[in-house]
Amino acid sequence: MTTSADTFALAQRMRAQALRMVHRARASHIGSALSICDIVAVLYGGVLHVDPKQPAAAQRDRFILSKGHACVAVYAALAETGFFPTEDLLSYGQDHSVLMNHISHKVAGVEFSTGSLGHGLPFGTGKALAAKRSGKGWRSFVLLSDGELGEGSNWEALMFAAHHQLDNLVAVVDYNKLQSLTTVDKTLRVEPLADKVRAFGWAVREVDGHDHAALAKLLGAVPWEPGKPSFLIAHTIKGKGVSFMENSVDWHYKSPSAEQLAQALEEIERA
Repeated sequence: MTTSADTFALAQRMRAQALRMVHRARASHIGSALSICDIVAVLYGGVLHVDPKQPAAAQRDRFILSKGHACVAVYAALAETGFFPTEDLLSYGQDHSVLMNHISHKVAGVEFSTGSLGHGLPFGTGKALAAKRSGKGWRSFVLLSDGELGEGSNWEALMFAAHHQLDNLVAVVDYNKLQSLTTVDKTLRVEPLADKVRAFGWAVREVDGHDHAALAKLLGAVPWEPGKPSFLIAHTIKGKGVSFMENSVDWHYKSPSAEQLAQALEEIERA
């Protein structure tokens, strides 16, 4: 049985792998990746019905990372749980590598390529509808960013999913309250988020997005209300786990230097 200690250890390995990938490739979006590591670790640590040996199994749950720029967190999770060798992470961001700088369906275990925001939830909703209409028991999980909620396509999907009573659909929002250049509130306010989504007909819960036990309890119990899709607002910290990256918009674009990488890895090792 997977425990919170197991998924926390997985999340920390993912953080270390993500930092190394971004440093090596001189890439960006490490803050966005670090904020979702705990959520993704809980999903791949036991919630998702997936098999690394059969990544295309017909009855697998579908997981879609809508915030595709945070791909290193998912690449690390897939490698650490056996979908492909961890050595393959060395090629991230290199020419001709399938491990692209936004998540790619060419990678074993990845359902859908994303980069432009606002497409993951509509796609995941379509998948959930297909499962319902074909009498299949698998579920569709979508992880979104909070800034991404400014895209109107998400709200169309919210209406559509509730209308079709897609209780096999789960949306998780990485609510770190920062986006590219400043706060979500200053860019395009989404509050009162829970009330809005409930009004659209979804079952809504809120959670500390870094609390593994609470995440596992909620995500392991969906659907929360029969006939309603589930919407989890996960309150997170951008750059979680690295003191000088936490709650900083700078790390949406910056790549850590060798010295910063060493400091970050030391902090993760000590946690």
